[in-house]
Amino acid sequence: MRVVVTGIGLQSALGTSLQTSWQNLIAGQSGIKIHQPFLELEPLPLGMIADRPQTLGEITAPILTSALLDAGLSLSSPLVDTGVVIGSSRGFQAQWEALTRCGYTDKSQAENWLENLPHMNAIAVARKIGATGIVQAPMAACATGIVAIAQATSLIKFGQCHRVITGAIEAPITPLTITGFRQMGALAKTGAYPFDRERQGLVLGEGGAILVLESLELAQQRQAQIYGEILGFALTNDAYHPNAPDPSGKSAIIAIQKCLQRSSRQVSDIEYIHAHGTATIRNDIVESQIIQTVFTNHPYVSSTKGATGHTIGASGALGVAFSLMALKTQILPPCVGLNNSEFPVNLLNTAKEIPVQNIICWSFGFGGTNAAIALASID
Repeated sequence: MRVVVTGIGLQSALGTSLQTSWQNLIAGQSGIKIHQPFLELEPLPLGMIADRPQTLGEITAPILTSALLDAGLSLSSPLVDTGVVIGSSRGFQAQWEALTRCGYTDKSQAENWLENLPHMNAIAVARKIGATGIVQAPMAACATGIVAIAQATSLIKFGQCHRVITGAIEAPITPLTITGFRQMGALAKTGAYPFDRERQGLVLGEGGAILVLESLELAQQRQAQIYGEILGFALTNDAYHPNAPDPSGKSAIIAIQKCLQRSSRQVSDIEYIHAHGTATIRNDIVESQIIQTVFTNHPYVSSTKGATGHTIGASGALGVAFSLMALKTQILPPCVGLNNSEFPVNLLNTAKEIPVQNIICWSFGFGGTNAAIALASID
């Protein structure tokens, strides 16, 4: 069964809607600014949606509404038999940190602890839309977004659902998250510069993307718009280290190769790669080696994290959304923040109008989680 995307909702540091974020992205703008959201921590570059860190629920609600409206679905009628697969790597961590700081004495927060369990954002989405189908809430580090979309795709391909609301949301700007990444030496001091010689590290960003996935049959039956088709995906693990990628990149390469095989595509068919591109020293080296090893046809490559920041578990969902916009508009987004590339890879530092039919998007997460997904314009 063929699976297509009929609606997208998105928020990022670039804007509070898909269209605003996309227009700012292709214009080469960045939503990353110096902020000091916590007085006990020094200012640092962050990709924030507003002037204060958002909660998971604050990000999810408008994105969900936008995705449903974009798909032409009624907000007043329950979406019975619809599945929900909404992931997050950090979940409600901000709320748990707040609860810890108040010493568990704030009854209003303590009484709501059940609503802050990791899977409850997906459950809340299902309640909001009246979805009585399967609900899943994957957590796979920075690969969470693509893993969620892959699981949703499988539900449709194997006939368990004809429609699934999927994606990932992240609200990672918390004292513990910032301190943890700083202790690792992974945070940038001025901004995010993927694949650049002067890259410093990652910049935390908040946001998310929700996609409406449907069987091609259902989409055509209701004459829905179609952004593109999800051809196939593959998921692997390095089994190497808690946070460092395997220097050989062998498991990531297998994920890419299996994704292409399952999508009935050759390496030469891929015109654009939406890369992980975290702007950390080690990740960009390994990822560039992977691209050079697999893609001898030199497709265009960019990472959008220089514009949005690294939205951790949501980054793959944003990547898929931006890749679908590239298919729809026939414009490839630039690698914002790239000024002087260190690698012999066909990186874009400005947007490029070009006929594009096939795209691959991937994410590599802590623990060695690798996820690749192939997208195409609908025949």
